[in-house]
Amino acid sequence: MSDTVTLDGRELPATDALLAAPARRARLLRLLEASSIWIVLLAAWQLAAIYLPLGDNPLIPAPLLVFSTLRESLPELWAGTLSSFAILIPGFLLATLLGVASGLAVGTVPRLQRIFFPFARVAAPVPPTVYIPYAIAILPTFQLSAIFVVFIGAFWPVFHNTAAGALALEQRYRDNAGILGLSGIEYRWRVVLPASLPHIFSGMGVGLAFSFVLLTVAELFGANAGLGRFVQFYADYADYPKMVAGILYTGLVTYLSMTLLELARRRALFWLR
Repeated sequence: MSDTVTLDGRELPATDALLAAPARRARLLRLLEASSIWIVLLAAWQLAAIYLPLGDNPLIPAPLLVFSTLRESLPELWAGTLSSFAILIPGFLLATLLGVASGLAVGTVPRLQRIFFPFARVAAPVPPTVYIPYAIAILPTFQLSAIFVVFIGAFWPVFHNTAAGALALEQRYRDNAGILGLSGIEYRWRVVLPASLPHIFSGMGVGLAFSFVLLTVAELFGANAGLGRFVQFYADYADYPKMVAGILYTGLVTYLSMTLLELARRRALFWLR
């Protein structure tokens, strides 16, 4: 009787194979669960394209047509991605830097809390989109205007979450920092910042999602290139396959960006695994 079993093209000891088979089934089940909604949506999309044609220029193009158009449009979409990221990255990074710095300062100084929290309660809920016409009118270029709008949208989630993380710091950490003589910037850097990282990454996730939304809206106002401009341009010309292809591509870019941020969070917060 053989002591080995062939599994996925590999020779494994029988005991290892018995343990590997349930793990493999569990991975396949998780993959199926993660794909279930997409499978249902794709099927519904195909049915809608067949039974709701709405004339010679359908508002719901078939999936195969959209994917073919997406492949043909990749050079133009890639150029739009570079243009969009030239706005998104500076605005988001600046919002993260200033949001973390100001959140740590406000979250650790009671006087600053009394000064800034009332203002934040009024300013933060204002939709950043209302600033777009003013930013375009005041700032010298559209790119600076769009960066400003992205910055405003990402700043408040990062600021609020950072301040919340600083306020949630356990008293024993404060006491230990006092015993070690840590204060000021060194105290915030060595004690408050590491303890606040889970809150900071939560704020960054919300801020990045807002950044993509605001970037797309800003590009509808006056951009000559970009992912939002791509969708709007072909919607104006009723080229719905390209419009839908642009929407799907933008969703993919957003997903990949959020995934990279999540990987950075897991790497930075290794002690929470």
